[in-house]
Amino acid sequence: MANYKVKITEVTPVVSKVFRIRTEKPANYKFIPGQATEISLQYDGWKNEKRPFTFTSLPKDKFLEFTIKTYADHEGVTKRIATVGAGDEFEIGDSWGAIEYKGEGVFIAGGAGVTPFLSIFRDLNQKGQLGNNQLFCSNQFEDEIICFEELKSLLGGKFINTITKQKDPDLPTGRIDKQFLMNHIKDFKQQFYVCGPEGFNHAILKNLKELGASPEALVFEQ
Repeated sequence: MANYKVKITEVTPVVSKVFRIRTEKPANYKFIPGQATEISLQYDGWKNEKRPFTFTSLPKDKFLEFTIKTYADHEGVTKRIATVGAGDEFEIGDSWGAIEYKGEGVFIAGGAGVTPFLSIFRDLNQKGQLGNNQLFCSNQFEDEIICFEELKSLLGGKFINTITKQKDPDLPTGRIDKQFLMNHIKDFKQQFYVCGPEGFNHAILKNLKELGASPEALVFEQ
C-alpha cells in the first residue's frame, strides 16, 4: 500500500466538535464515494498512529476532504486533530472500504457514522440520482448533527433524525431500534447502508435481519 504526504489547506468548524479538513490531492489518487483511508498526523510522537477516516469530497474534486469528529475527553488522534491548521500535514494511505452505493435504499447512521454517506449523497445529487433514498440519523444532541441543512436540502422529508440525550429537543427523541425501523420502513427487501459505533451497527444489523432484510443487501464496514 502506498503512502502520501498531503498538506492541509483548510480547517473549518462544522458543528460541535466536528471539523471539515481539506488537503492537497495526490496525482491520480482515486476513491469511491463511501470509502476511507488511514491518516496519521505528522507531529513528533504521532506519525505511526494511523486511524481510518472517510472521504467527504467527491472523486473528481481537486482536493481531499474529511469531516472529522474530535474527542477532547481522551488522549488520542481525534483529540490532536482539533489542533491542526492550514500548512500542517497528514500522511494518508490508499483508499479502502466496503461502503459504496449499490442502489436505492435506506441509510442508517449513528453520530459521525453519517460521514461516508456525505460523499455518496453529494455524488448522487450531482448525477441527478438521489431518487427515493432515505437517511435516518441518531445523535445525542441536536448541535451534533453533521451537515443538517445540506442533507435536509438534498433529501427533504426522507432525512429523519432522532435525538437520544437532549432534553426537550425540537426533533423526535428515542433510539433507532426495532420499533423505529418498523414504523419508518415499509419494504425490507431493499438495500440498507449502516454506519456508526460498533454496538450501534450490531444492533441495527440484527434488527434488520430479523425484520426480513437479506444479508446480501446489508452494506457496512466489516
